[in-house]
Amino acid sequence: MPVTGERVTTRSGGFNPTWQRHVAAYIHAARFLGPGPVLDLGAGIGHSYHHLAPRETVGVDIDATALAGQERETVVADMRELPFPDRSFASVVAVQSIEHVPNPDRVLPEVTRVLEPDGRAVFVTPNRLTFARRDEIIDPYHYVEFDADELEALCAPHFADVQVYGLFGSPRYLQLVAEERRRLDRLLMRDPLRLRRAVPRRVRQRLYDLTLTRSRRRNDPRAATITPEDFELRRGNLSRCLDLVAVGRGPRGRG
Repeated sequence: MPVTGERVTTRSGGFNPTWQRHVAAYIHAARFLGPGPVLDLGAGIGHSYHHLAPRETVGVDIDATALAGQERETVVADMRELPFPDRSFASVVAVQSIEHVPNPDRVLPEVTRVLEPDGRAVFVTPNRLTFARRDEIIDPYHYVEFDADELEALCAPHFADVQVYGLFGSPRYLQLVAEERRRLDRLLMRDPLRLRRAVPRRVRQRLYDLTLTRSRRRNDPRAATITPEDFELRRGNLSRCLDLVAVGRGPRGRG
């Protein structure tokens, strides 16, 4: 698949740190899941579903090309209209996907509908206080971004219990993030009036992909050293975490 900002597709070069962060999210999500089948929403190329084993997983993505060739059942579908019967899954996992949906509030009722009565759901999404701007979404593939309170508020009406955790990075990973953020700051300074907001989303996505590919093709040996062990899941100080991990138990409002 071509390299874009929409989904993780390669671990080569400077893309490895982000790849490993996604892998770590699946590893940590697995600890909250019980036995039984798992629905993997926004599964993309399926690079980490094996970390959910021995559970059987079904990958869902809106892009058939991303799902092609995976050694598991996959379904092309919009996560806001899931083609599965009620109570079909013991768990649902959505790693770095709900921010790509224009109205994620439509995802939650579908998730609770397909969950078993004692099912669990894990939603992983970037912390907007760490990666974004407080008053602007920079990533043109994101329709919405969350802080911890906002993610909890999205999930709370749909589950009897919601706990929000943070995925934190090691010092060496955070150094790479800080350098990338400084490069982004320099780029945004060239547009002080934020005229970029008037550019069509499709055009911004193409420009974003070009910039991302160029910046992460730099030969930086530090990027290759990042592994899933560079990421830790814990409670507290969530304003400083990289990703938010919301765990919902006891689905409400099932169909």
